Amino acid sequence: MDSRQLAQYMEATDSIAKPWLLVQLRLKKLQERQALIPQDVYVEELEDIFQDMMNLGEWWRGIEDEVF
Repeated sequence: MDSRQLAQYMEATDSIAKPWLLVQLRLKKLQERQALIPQDVYVEELEDIFQDMMNLGEWWRGIEDEVF
């Protein structure tokens, strides 16, 4: 699944506000640009995405059936 397909899925399922999918979309878009950007920019953006993912914490605890 490329970033376009993931974005279409998110729109079709009304998942734009799901932070874990936004992280996946950002990661997919970065992977698609990897060959076009300098390595240090790639690493910096990857670190930023990782930090945002870690900041999500355990938001899903208690609502696993709803979100997974």
